[in-house]
Amino acid sequence: AARAAVDVARAAGWHGHVAGTRKTTPGFRIVEKYALLVGGAATHRLDLSQMVMLKDNHVWQRGSIAKAVETAKTAAGFTAKIEVEARDLAEGVEAAGAGADIVMLDNMAPADLKVAAAELKKQFPHLLVEASGGITLETMASYLSDDVDVVSQGKLTQGYACVDFSLKLPKPEGATCNV
Repeated sequence: AARAAVDVARAAGWHGHVAGTRKTTPGFRIVEKYALLVGGAATHRLDLSQMVMLKDNHVWQRGSIAKAVETAKTAAGFTAKIEVEARDLAEGVEAAGAGADIVMLDNMAPADLKVAAAELKKQFPHLLVEASGGITLETMASYLSDDVDVVSQGKLTQGYACVDFSLKLPKPEGATCNV
């Protein structure tokens, strides 16, 4: 799967990183991450200790993306990269403005993602922009652009049907953020 995804990216003339996600089979993480490398893809992160990734639960807990980034930077220290999952350009701009190193544009239509990525790169040239969420081998080429640095896919390490589930915390009463 990794080699096929990298081949799609290179055939399109794209020079960014194709990456798996953290999602791996319990007990097989090292083998599956090694398979990504052999296939020419990046590992994204080997485990939770390698980067802070802020998702909607974290933002809800802190009340805003900016507060979540500030808290993560304080907790993780100056050496840790901070990635923020964003559902639209406004969230991406808030994350980048707060000091996120990477903005993951998640579950966006390809055309919308490309517009958001271009605007983020215009405002924050050193920001890494990642495309993720619902991207398949068949649709990957439509997400590629010079403004996208990383395209990640869980399917690269999940070569079999899986149940997709997550733990969602209820949005606190009175929360003002729209995440």
